[in-house]
Amino acid sequence: MANTDRQLDRRLEQAIVDLLERRAATASICPSDAARAVYEGDDDGWRTLMDPVRRAAWRLVAAGEVEVTRAGRPVTEPEAHGPLRIRRAGPR
Repeated sequence: MANTDRQLDRRLEQAIVDLLERRAATASICPSDAARAVYEGDDDGWRTLMDPVRRAAWRLVAAGEVEVTRAGRPVTEPEAHGPLRIRRAGPR
């Protein structure tokens, strides 16, 4: 993996964590929130970051930091399709 890819990965992971820290403990974010936070343009180019954001979220899931949810329930990566949200990991 190129150094710039690792930098992007870290920026996306940090964006997810930062966005969640600014919200209530039980709140969630849309993966597009993180993509928009990291994207440096003012057009729809953030959409190209959606797959990298999802990968970043799954790395954070593996680290025990977040959960990926659908309809308010945690899902595993194979189950993840449709509208997804990201929230802090922990008891609900």
